[in-house]
Amino acid sequence: MFPECLTLSNIYMITGFLISMYSCVSNDVIQTLGTYLTTSKKMPTWLIWAFTSAVLVITISTGWIVNNGDMSFGRLERIPYPETFTLVHVLPPIILLFLTKYGMPVSTTFLILSIFSASDVSVIGMILSKSLIGYVLAVIVSILIYMIIARPVERYFYYTADKKVSKWWIAAKWLSTAFLWSQWLMQDAANLFVYLPRKASFTQLVLVILAFTAFMWVVAYKRGGEVQKIVKMKTNVQDPRSATIIDLIYAFLLLYFIQLNNVPMSTTWVFIGLLAGREIALYNRLRFESPKKMYKHILQDLTKATIGLVVSIVTVFVLVKFDVIKSFFISHFV
Repeated sequence: MFPECLTLSNIYMITGFLISMYSCVSNDVIQTLGTYLTTSKKMPTWLIWAFTSAVLVITISTGWIVNNGDMSFGRLERIPYPETFTLVHVLPPIILLFLTKYGMPVSTTFLILSIFSASDVSVIGMILSKSLIGYVLAVIVSILIYMIIARPVERYFYYTADKKVSKWWIAAKWLSTAFLWSQWLMQDAANLFVYLPRKASFTQLVLVILAFTAFMWVVAYKRGGEVQKIVKMKTNVQDPRSATIIDLIYAFLLLYFIQLNNVPMSTTWVFIGLLAGREIALYNRLRFESPKKMYKHILQDLTKATIGLVVSIVTVFVLVKFDVIKSFFISHFV
């Protein structure tokens, strides 16, 4: 990660990687660790950090070993590695960091990867198609599952929320979190490592892990930040038992898309699709909240994600075509 000859291009590469990793984790943490953080309010920060860091170290190291130095699990085969890094490559993660601060679930995949794939529209199209399919499939799967388990399972969880949860459910929650966290790391590896060489050395692997675990301490300390509110407003997600089921459904959806092909995708869309389908099914089966409130939450999440997608695409277009846009304004308005 730190080459012997530290050129301006290398500085942009390292800066882009560090900001991208932190902003991706900060923005996407609601998808993987959101329910875990919500149900672990009383857990010490160091324990949350140690647990999540252990999973990421095992996952990333395994990927590096199995894939002969490729930490992205093959997700970057269609994404070209630039010969020279410029300021344009650094700006997307900075923008992502800014949007995350205001709780907007921006698609990190579109914002980060599109700047590297701007010359190949077909790649962006494949990413977009897979992400939208992921949203639709997540809604359908979630509705089907929760229509079945809402009354016998979720209703029981809801009315026994004030009772002590079995240690077996707590263990299941930790295991489901580990499973989901590892699947997310494999699926979103493209966003995390797009700034790095496609074949990393052992030294680069160690430096990546050190940087990643340092950022995870910040996430654990902040308990997810502003974006975490998207999870907190959903029905009964504070219950470890409900959270475990959410994690397992989401993890198996990601596993399916990982096995489907190596095209990167926006896991954000899969996550909000899962939550949308869950809310629809719980309303129809249990009527715990008004339809107005239920649809308001779904539309809010979908609107934020759509705005994030539009912002991502527009931002990338402006950055890539900045010289053309600047020349146009200068010739017509100056």
